[in-house]
Amino acid sequence: MTSNTLLILSKYVTLIRTIGANVDLRQDELDWLNLRTTGGVRLVFGRHQPSIKLQALKTAIIILHVFIISGCTMPPYLTSLDDILQKEGIFKRERYGYRCTAGAHRGASEEHKENTRTALTAADETSKYAFIEFDVQYSKDSRVVVFHDKRMLRLYGSLGAIGNQTYAELFKITDGEITAYDEVIGSLKKKLNIEIKSQGDIQEDKRLVDEIITEIRSRNREKDVLISSISGDVIKYVNQNYPDIPTGQVFWLTSSTFLHIESLTKRLYEEINATQADYLMLHVANLHNIEDLLKFKPRGKTIVFWDFDDTMYIVHKDLSDRLWGDSGIKTFFNFLHYKLISVFRRVNLKGTKALHLNY
Repeated sequence: MTSNTLLILSKYVTLIRTIGANVDLRQDELDWLNLRTTGGVRLVFGRHQPSIKLQALKTAIIILHVFIISGCTMPPYLTSLDDILQKEGIFKRERYGYRCTAGAHRGASEEHKENTRTALTAADETSKYAFIEFDVQYSKDSRVVVFHDKRMLRLYGSLGAIGNQTYAELFKITDGEITAYDEVIGSLKKKLNIEIKSQGDIQEDKRLVDEIITEIRSRNREKDVLISSISGDVIKYVNQNYPDIPTGQVFWLTSSTFLHIESLTKRLYEEINATQADYLMLHVANLHNIEDLLKFKPRGKTIVFWDFDDTMYIVHKDLSDRLWGDSGIKTFFNFLHYKLISVFRRVNLKGTKALHLNY
């Protein structure tokens, strides 16, 4: 065993000891967890056996990872908050080390026209994204269409509003590029963030929510779907009537985006507490306020950053920050896997630098 591997294992065990007492696994997900090692040893632990639980986690994780450590690969959709900050030109003295999960905003919208079938299919087929976000609203004839703007001006040069045109008319204006929700939902396999584009009519919004959730339930995909909206009324309606569906409240630019005052940041969390949203979805401009956003984030509320290109990022600050539908067990193992790979890469980077210095 190399010195690098030994160093990684040493840091790894320290990590396990540090977080072992704070494992966040929901009761309904884990009363009894069975892990099998490669030698066939069965480790069983439950809520009334914390010491056995911790020992089982230590043993199983080490066995699973030591033998694959040489690969140390990370899924393409995983990145770090520090890398995102650097990409956005935001440089902080503190390095956070938090894992982030990337999703496709309006599909693969840098390579294809946003919210089209081509963009959604491309996002579903690439390993760059763990989930896909798209927008839905009604046409004049109550067809659910995948489109973001109220009007078609930006993308198709038409002043016509989506809600004032039949689907057939929209299809003609967009040369067949506009996508009907029911024509694409059956082909998408990844987790989905469906944004309800509210036009200010709460009754219409509720009808749209009912239709979307009825459809995803018919496909048994409740755990794969998050419903988001800029409308607090929409989020409240979903949480009151469909409490099993996770929700995200969307914000673009707020006072706290520019004035990094603690009370303004706290107010954001007060807003999503009032609507019971699970995810706070912020434009990347709010990354400039990342210190306070992380500092005041309540456990169980997850920050997501989105941009006008094809990027969205879920920030995993703690073990309550999950990609919707993921179990506590999967979240915990993903956390450890990311930490292990990060340690491995840092050790190898130091070793490479030392090698170059010696030469």
